[in-house]
Amino acid sequence: MNSGICLRATRRLALPLATAGCYILLAHATDTADAHDHLRHDHLAEFAKVPEKARTRGNPLQADPDAPLAGQKLFAQHCAQCHGIRAEGGPKAPNLRVKDVQTATPGTLFWILTNGVVRRGMPVWSKLPEPQRWQIVTFLQSLPTTVRTTADSQAEPKESGSHVEH
Repeated sequence: MNSGICLRATRRLALPLATAGCYILLAHATDTADAHDHLRHDHLAEFAKVPEKARTRGNPLQADPDAPLAGQKLFAQHCAQCHGIRAEGGPKAPNLRVKDVQTATPGTLFWILTNGVVRRGMPVWSKLPEPQRWQIVTFLQSLPTTVRTTADSQAEPKESGSHVEH
């Protein structure tokens, strides 16, 4: 008789517990997506803080055919740990293939690279020689734009345009 009572009690609790579990999973997934989107927004908000003189600065290596490959190697050494080897972002840093980054001026990217976003974990790279910083900028601008947000960076990118092969 006790087993019948336990079985009925288990059945009565099963649906509410399953429903609660689903809500918890959905809340966690939403929090994670919001955290990634918030991360992207906070990092990219720094673009607005770049001084006009720096923003309008041109890339002296733009026409150098070797600059994107050299920049890719430097990116792998210095940036991939946080931004991912394909620059698609991760838990620590935003996706660098998003439209906001890809449409930023070379001077903006160079300034961010040089000055960092220290309070968000992006180090200052001013000690890296200036030509190497420009190579990284050239590499970043050679990447195809990702149509997704940082939260979706684990999936394969939807790409457009030409880019350096990885």
